[in-house]
Amino acid sequence: MRSTMSAAAAVAWLGTVVTILSRSHADRNVYPSAGVLFVHVLEREYFKGEFPPYPKSGDASNDPITFNTNLMGYPDRPGWLRYIQRTPLSDGVLYGSPTAEHVGKPTVIEITAYNRRTFETARHNLVINIMATEEFPLPYQAEFYIKNMNVEEMLASEVLGDFLGAVKNVWQPERLNAINITSALDRGGRVPLPINNLKEGVYVMVGADVPFSSCLREVESPHNQLRCSQEMEPAISCDKKFRAQFHIDWCKISLVDINKVVPVYITRPDPGTGILPDFGEYKPPSEFLKSRDYFSDFLVTLGVPSAVAVVLFFILGYTMCFRREGVEKRNMQTPDIQLVHHSSIQKSSKELRSMSKNREISWPLSTLPVFNPVSGEVVPPIHPDNYETTSMPLMQTQANLQNQITIPQQRPSGKWYS
Repeated sequence: MRSTMSAAAAVAWLGTVVTILSRSHADRNVYPSAGVLFVHVLEREYFKGEFPPYPKSGDASNDPITFNTNLMGYPDRPGWLRYIQRTPLSDGVLYGSPTAEHVGKPTVIEITAYNRRTFETARHNLVINIMATEEFPLPYQAEFYIKNMNVEEMLASEVLGDFLGAVKNVWQPERLNAINITSALDRGGRVPLPINNLKEGVYVMVGADVPFSSCLREVESPHNQLRCSQEMEPAISCDKKFRAQFHIDWCKISLVDINKVVPVYITRPDPGTGILPDFGEYKPPSEFLKSRDYFSDFLVTLGVPSAVAVVLFFILGYTMCFRREGVEKRNMQTPDIQLVHHSSIQKSSKELRSMSKNREISWPLSTLPVFNPVSGEVVPPIHPDNYETTSMPLMQTQANLQNQITIPQQRPSGKWYS
């Protein structure tokens, strides 16, 4: 590990504009203040000396280097700390605004540099000690939306100092701090088209100790509100002090007086029918538990259904085998005339069935072949002896027709003869 002894640089503008910027990148301690924007630059130039062939400072080699930052022991950074690096050939930047709840808790950030040419890595630790400040929080906070800036451009000390200087000229506070910077993409903005040098936009929040100036409150006038609703630029008298370098969307400016903000207290609802009571923290059972005998539970679970099934089996068997009336008892309870009638019907049915089986019936001529398909001879009808049917033939043979019907013939003399 290699460390530098350079101290954190604090850039102050116009005497009372405070923001903390750090250009160091090795294992070291930094001391940002709660409620003040913190910026830490990871310079590629320094990490070039960490990789072989270890060129000297100022060498012309320009290896692509990327950085990975995470809280020690965790896969990601703290919620208040963000990181951005546009390309592997640009420096990385850690930035964010720590809150009062992080005061007194050292935050160790692991910084891992990757050389994309040699696949070598180098790791450094950054210890962030958040300090408390009496000026935090400043009561009057204003958030500006700058359309012609990206977040890494706005994080540069010179650009941020110029913006804070312009805000101080139109606000005239005694103390002015940059509180936070957020990319418009993190607020739901769209990625701009890569034409005409379009920027993604950035939100900059600043705080002061005096009420808002009349220039900043001009956007709240009914005339400007109407223009904003019609997607037109409002008329702001102090816009020319920003227009030379910063294009501000005045319709998206936010002015907040935290002294007038009503605190919201979250109250827990009374437990109703669908909410379980709060039993506190879960306490697992002790590791030394007595063993339980499940043999009796097994007998009850398996024995009771088996006993019920056996009883039902015997009841059903007795009913089916020993409680049957039989044919004789049934005949004794039936009148004799009904038995005779029933037996006569059975005998008649049997007789008809036997007669239908023994009856010879010719096949219909329409269903029989007339000629042999091979020899061409006339094929006589076949009447199998075991043919069983109860249906009448569709057509009778010629012999049967001659025997059944005699057609009278007329002689020429006009007399009938038998």
